[in-house]
Amino acid sequence: MIVRIMGEGQVRLDDSHFVELNKLDDELLAEMQSGDEEGFRRTLGALLEAVRSMGTPLPDDALEPSELILPSPEATLEEVREMLSDDGLIPGV
Repeated sequence: MIVRIMGEGQVRLDDSHFVELNKLDDELLAEMQSGDEEGFRRTLGALLEAVRSMGTPLPDDALEPSELILPSPEATLEEVREMLSDDGLIPGV
């Protein structure tokens, strides 16, 4: 799966990693629903770092269709809230 982190680029990520990523996504969703800004910031950072470490970066000039778009590390709670589906940032995975 091709994942884009806004403002950073794309990575190719094996589907086997999505169990772990879904746990972080569930935490992020709960923190957003409760308004836990500190927890949100920590979990968003952990989610993005997990994608970076588990994925293989695509070259900067590659323009593959992204199957999943994640917010930048600087995104606000409100910006991320607008990106969410009922399943979180990683729907249906």
